[in-house]
Amino acid sequence: QVQLVESGGGVVQPGESLTLSCEASGGIVMAWYRRTPGKEREFVAAITGLSMMTAESVRGRFSVSGNDAKNMIYLQMRDLKPEDTGVYYCNNWPRQYDTWGQGTQVTVSS
Repeated sequence: QVQLVESGGGVVQPGESLTLSCEASGGIVMAWYRRTPGKEREFVAAITGLSMMTAESVRGRFSVSGNDAKNMIYLQMRDLKPEDTGVYYCNNWPRQYDTWGQGTQVTVSS
């Protein structure tokens, strides 16, 4: 069974940067998702072949990368905004595993 472990979250001020990491065992990871207060979990960014796809809300600020084995994935976030506050998860893409990790909390607050 796949296990997903996210890390790197924290409390930052608006405009700052943060990089999240995710390690998968028993599977591969290709994307990041997040759950922000009051919303359902949503797609953030995915590695698509040699490129990436990002949600409109983070486009130009977030980028995603991973290793060749596809068991590590990173989310580089810059110019963070309060609305980016939430719990960030990694998983496969476009079809997710039923199993999710605990996520990593990102709080953007002045």
